[in-house]
Amino acid sequence: RDHSDEHALDFDAEVEAMEAKIETTRREIYGNLSAWQRVQIARHTQRPFALDYVERCFTNWNELHGDRLFGDDKAMPCGIAMLGEQRCVVITNQKGRNTKENVMRNFGCAHPEGYRKALRLMQLGEKFNLPVISLIDTPGAYPGIGSEERHIAEAIAVNLREMMNLRVPVLAAVIGEGGSGGALGIGVADHVMILENAYYSVISPEACSAILWKDRRHAAEAAEALKLTGQDLMKLNVVDEIVAEPDGGAHRDHEKAAQILGEALRSNLKRLLKTPINQLLKKRYEKFRRLGNFAEPPKGNGATG
Repeated sequence: RDHSDEHALDFDAEVEAMEAKIETTRREIYGNLSAWQRVQIARHTQRPFALDYVERCFTNWNELHGDRLFGDDKAMPCGIAMLGEQRCVVITNQKGRNTKENVMRNFGCAHPEGYRKALRLMQLGEKFNLPVISLIDTPGAYPGIGSEERHIAEAIAVNLREMMNLRVPVLAAVIGEGGSGGALGIGVADHVMILENAYYSVISPEACSAILWKDRRHAAEAAEALKLTGQDLMKLNVVDEIVAEPDGGAHRDHEKAAQILGEALRSNLKRLLKTPINQLLKKRYEKFRRLGNFAEPPKGNGATG
């Protein structure tokens, strides 16, 4: 196109045909992605992170710091913001764009103090009748020695227990990586959404491959077996809604991705706010009791004892 403009040549028809072909090919490719390809897109370095969505979907963001026990975990920014006309508590996982930011954010892997900070804010939301919105994007909780010394498993377990009983609406969205207990620790919600190219899994494909095949090179096979895509998770009742992304993935158009997610957050929050809290709590409990889809062999076929 630039060449034709520079030399006064008319290639508009040819350029438009090529652009249409590129767009059609892109849609075909992104419409038939494997589980492993979606994992790679979820990890794309240019994908919108949690604070990118906070900036675009919310207003009056005020970050609060510290768990009042040990310190402030920068891998889990939390605060109070407005979603439309509704004030709410926002819990996030945040990664970095470069080495310096990733070191500060610990690559999105929160310590125990991150989960305790999140719980402190959720309980603050309950006290002032503010709904809770969680934006999940983490490879998993940090498994280092310091985390274990400060009881990372206990911090996550307490969050699971307390989130199940929060007397305010809770809305969660997996926007990138949803890794193991680190994601679940802020993911107990009345309505769980997942972006089209995000994933939510009990373990990373590489770790699963290393355990089952004794070799990380089988990550693609592990990704298929883990059933970690939005489509698989819908069938297993793990998530309630798949949120579409712009053509080619959220990393290609941050504004459009935020617009789509913002609309999904507002519509679901409006619906949840109309539901009586005791009914919400009952449905929340039942939702997590029926997770999964199980097949059992007929009794008497090959049974022993």
